Amino acid sequence: MKKFALAAALSALALAAVPAGAAGIEDKYNKACAACHNTGAAGAPKKGDKAAWAARVKKGEAALVASIKNGMGAMPPKGLCMDCSDADYKALVKYMTK
Repeated sequence: MKKFALAAALSALALAAVPAGAAGIEDKYNKACAACHNTGAAGAPKKGDKAAWAARVKKGEAALVASIKNGMGAMPPKGLCMDCSDADYKALVKYMTK
């Protein structure tokens, strides 16, 4: 039983050390963004819909991050990702617009 507990603890430490990359951004998207951006709820541009995102992307990265942080339309401030950094928001936008 001690081997299992040690292996579990080491596994948890290893996972905690992994930087948030593509998988981390996908997790954040699924937890905080997907409900609206997969369905287009309340006018949210759908993930991967380049036409719906075009005008927003044209405003620039800083404007997009500001819209997310402050909320816009039906989207609440921080878009439900309360632990996201500006870098996370930029990565989420890239994830949704590809």
